[in-house]
Amino acid sequence: MKKPFDLSDALVKRAGKDSSFRERLLGNPKDTIEREFGVTLPDDHGLHVHEETHTESHVVLPPRSKLSDAEREEARGGATSLEFLKKMMHDPAPPMRPPVPARASAIASDTVVEAARESIRRGLGFLESAIDENGAWHCIRFNVADPGIPRHYERPPFVSALCALALESSIEPRANAIRSATKAYLAETIEYPGLWRYYRHLPQDLDSSTLCSLVVGTHPWISLGRNVPRMLANRDEEGRFMTWVLDEDEPNVVAPFRIEADPVVNANVIAYLGDRPATKDAQRWLAALIDEERLGGSSKWYPDTVSIYYAITRAMVRAQPALGELRPVLADRIADLRDEKGGFGNMLQTAQAVTALDNVGGLERIDAKRELERLLGSQRDDGSWPEFLAFGDQSLKWGQFGQIGHGSEAVTSAFCLEALERLAEALSGRASGV
Repeated sequence: MKKPFDLSDALVKRAGKDSSFRERLLGNPKDTIEREFGVTLPDDHGLHVHEETHTESHVVLPPRSKLSDAEREEARGGATSLEFLKKMMHDPAPPMRPPVPARASAIASDTVVEAARESIRRGLGFLESAIDENGAWHCIRFNVADPGIPRHYERPPFVSALCALALESSIEPRANAIRSATKAYLAETIEYPGLWRYYRHLPQDLDSSTLCSLVVGTHPWISLGRNVPRMLANRDEEGRFMTWVLDEDEPNVVAPFRIEADPVVNANVIAYLGDRPATKDAQRWLAALIDEERLGGSSKWYPDTVSIYYAITRAMVRAQPALGELRPVLADRIADLRDEKGGFGNMLQTAQAVTALDNVGGLERIDAKRELERLLGSQRDDGSWPEFLAFGDQSLKWGQFGQIGHGSEAVTSAFCLEALERLAEALSGRASGV
């Protein structure tokens, strides 16, 4: 997706100079915008262009909230309400299944890519069964400190966007179908002017909003850059992007444990907004964290350093040339995360490390065939990979809830499929001498 820009401003400037364009824009705005600016807008979203005169002005009101006044008031007090939070959950989730026993998965070099493709197809088959009819991905909310606290399914837009982006590497038609269903789900959960929230009782946040925006880039609010001013205004005095988008009438539940700047959130904003003057301070902050080796423990929401590297390298690829000068040092730091056995930890950490290395052009630093065999050997017969902690607030001491973690077999599987696609492409290229 192209980085967002102020399309509204571009339309006004063009119409002021080109009367023919103005008439086309007034007569058939959607077709004119698509043809002149190279964007594709959804068929189910109307687009109207109004022309003011010297004697007539227009006031455009934002859309009504999808929530009633009573629901909004309930949400405002929901942070301390166990009953309200339960409404955000879904069916109780079953206990975590243990990983499959380590299996030898030595594959002949001439069949390794074929084996990877078969594994990817089985993984996509599992995801088709794990995603609901609306296109929402399942995640599980659990207590890290006390496994005895009941686990619950949840379907926040953030998780769906996170996993849909991981599937962008897949060349399989079934992956494209899953992404399309997820895109439709995210479009249904968007809030004006193009922002999302994790739970209804929490404020809108930039982590959810940027990833969801990347997935639903053709929505007019996104194409027109309607959410960009709100994001740019959500910076601290150092130019770093803050996690929560707080309005006067939003819940104040974040204040006691609010984090002003998270490296993954800032990387996601850069991935969405691109390399522009307004993201330079955030880029410099991330570069300093990397240069000074301060990434470990710098994120409140992402417990593993590899997940921070993963987000930063994703931003590097999407927002080129942003952060491009960090490629060599990032390749070194990610490779250094290996343990004494040469592994990166569990399969979620392994998958994210593999993809991050590929993002910076550093796959030659690892044994790609060995890592592919490890991924294949840990896949279950139903096509899934085990559940691991993907993200969560590890510092939060919140009444009965304690330390909250999020993850699921579907989440792990999405990242494992992304890594398999990268490894299969690399090994295929090596086999052909590319």
